[in-house]
Amino acid sequence: MQVIIPLAGKGTRLRPLTHLVPKPLIKVAGRPVMDWVMDRLEGLDVEELIFITGHLKEQVEAYARKRYPIPSRFIEQKVQDGTAGAVNLARPAIHGPVMIIFVDTVFDADLSVVKGSADDGIIWAKEVEDYQRFGVVVTDAKGYMTKIVEKPKQPISKLANIGLYWIKAVDQMWQGIDHVLAAPQNKGEWFLTDAFQWMIERGARIRTAEVDGWYDCGTVATTLETNRILLEKQLSDADVPAKAAEGARRRTTASRRFSPSVKIVEPVHIEADVVLEESTVGPNASIEAGTVVHGSVVKNAIIGQNCRIEHCHLDGAMLGDDVAVTGLRGSAALGSHSEVRAG
Repeated sequence: MQVIIPLAGKGTRLRPLTHLVPKPLIKVAGRPVMDWVMDRLEGLDVEELIFITGHLKEQVEAYARKRYPIPSRFIEQKVQDGTAGAVNLARPAIHGPVMIIFVDTVFDADLSVVKGSADDGIIWAKEVEDYQRFGVVVTDAKGYMTKIVEKPKQPISKLANIGLYWIKAVDQMWQGIDHVLAAPQNKGEWFLTDAFQWMIERGARIRTAEVDGWYDCGTVATTLETNRILLEKQLSDADVPAKAAEGARRRTTASRRFSPSVKIVEPVHIEADVVLEESTVGPNASIEAGTVVHGSVVKNAIIGQNCRIEHCHLDGAMLGDDVAVTGLRGSAALGSHSEVRAG
């Protein structure tokens, strides 16, 4: 099986963090979002990863080549024309069933259901209450998709499409994409889900599989919430892939001693060479290597490498690498190499 991973987007909802860091490499609970997603491929017979790159593509390519042992190729999406166009770029390389993963979210799902499946495809979904915010999947009584509706006003379904697909009927998918690309754009884009709709209207059987967990990393607020959830999972080692659990052991505070002036409120991720002085850290805080925190409170936050935080009270903050903040209170989203002196 081959895996297509479209990640050409600029991550505009995470700016300014994504001006210098591609969205898939933004970290939650000490690891890039992409790593959390790639963990779920363990145990599958993946012969090749095909990354559809764009924004800051050199960083993505360098990281993937170093990190993942699976053979990879990289195809640049020079025109951001939608998900159908992105996946279509991989067509010349595909020669069999394909997994398509959009790495905007972290998910808990058993992907082994594809093994031996006789279905034409599988689409993973998660039941949500705020269905109006998502594309939702409508199914028949047996769980097969009948249609996808983007941000419905009426509660026709609460199964949100999470951007994870397995397609066995690849030739029919290409036909559906051809149909989509030949039509006028839908809201300024060509959507892959429109190709799936074309497929099922012509007899394809695409089954719906629900995920146990689905955690968004598309905005600062949702990324911080995902950071909280993953830190809690790491603390209990519940439903955490082996690689992530290993990373969790690196961050545990149990084996570290801090001065009496430092208070740790779990769950946290604090890397080995972080310096804490007269501060309270946590809950739900991730702090990367080389950062110094002095006379501050840091909670519900993701702090990058080599930052310096002095006399601050940060609650709901995301800081990139090499950020210096003094006297700041409240929430903040600061890209790498920023400096803020408040008061």
